[in-house]
Amino acid sequence: MSTPTELFEPFKLGPIMLPNRLVMAPLTRNRAVAGMVPSPLAVEYYGQRASAGLLITEASQVSQQGQGYQDTPGIYSKEQVAGWRKVTERVHARGGRIFIQIWHVGRISHTSLQPDGGAPVAPSAIRAKGKTFVNNTFTEISEPRALTLAEIPGIIEDFRGGAANALAAGFDGVEIHGANGYLLDQFAKDGTNTRTDAYGGSIENRARLMLEVAKAVTAEAGAERTGIRISPVTPSNDVSDSNPQPLFDYIVDHLNALKLTYIHVIEGATGGPRDVAPFDYGSLRKRFKQAYIANNGYDFELATKMLAADAADLIAFGKPFLANPDLVERLRRAAPLNAPDKATFYGGGAKGYTDYPSLSEALDAAQ
Repeated sequence: MSTPTELFEPFKLGPIMLPNRLVMAPLTRNRAVAGMVPSPLAVEYYGQRASAGLLITEASQVSQQGQGYQDTPGIYSKEQVAGWRKVTERVHARGGRIFIQIWHVGRISHTSLQPDGGAPVAPSAIRAKGKTFVNNTFTEISEPRALTLAEIPGIIEDFRGGAANALAAGFDGVEIHGANGYLLDQFAKDGTNTRTDAYGGSIENRARLMLEVAKAVTAEAGAERTGIRISPVTPSNDVSDSNPQPLFDYIVDHLNALKLTYIHVIEGATGGPRDVAPFDYGSLRKRFKQAYIANNGYDFELATKMLAADAADLIAFGKPFLANPDLVERLRRAAPLNAPDKATFYGGGAKGYTDYPSLSEALDAAQ
């Protein structure tokens, strides 16, 4: 049974022709090996999912300071670049296209992960309510310290360096992680940013770091190979803003001026309700002239509806891609989906990572 829809039509993303409009969302898997290098299993994991229109990797820190959870890969050392190169080569050999998501977690970290056991950094010294995953257990997030003005250029340079390393590793492009209560989002939102200098107070000042990072990454990778992820109203990682609409209208206006190839928008609460708070995503869609990737709680029906209404160009799927390496084929054929195993989301080996059966394997097993 074939299901015709715009979801399976090609889409030109900058210089890259995508064979369909399904995007595999970034999914933290906590399986990096020594030196925060992608494991050999990661090569197979991403290769299995190469039929996606676009793969976006799990978030990868641009420095040791940028790490917030155990066993997340980095993109700041030669060994990490070599590990990621094996991933991109496998994906390209299978006809896929892959961007890396680069991040700095800011205050969502623990002293045991930080250089010399120091405090995590943040726009302001406000501790986040919540836990992070370190030493194989969930642990309270550490008290952060506020970044000094003198340190901020180094943060921007770390993102630029991450983009340069991504290109050296063979990625087709870079996604800046500006969402989910991590560093760039922490600066943008007034619930986490109480600074009184050039990076605090007004919308223009709070948006400054995100936009400076975007400018630096586009200068390195090219605007046509740079995207960014934002989450205007998510409460993830104890982040909030008193008036997100004008803030993100302003941010997207300036991202549009930089001509980034896409904005990747988490609509609602990350992994939660889409209607967690009022927000006009259509305003962002109108302001941004390149591609709009819609994310959060999408299934085939909602994706089809959004594309038909021209409310998005591409649709990101998270857990469905995690559990279904051949999600594109399954949706095209209206076939049943594998259920994701939550117990294996974070950390571990092949189980719940590379052992989800393809449709043909599942059909064979059922006979």
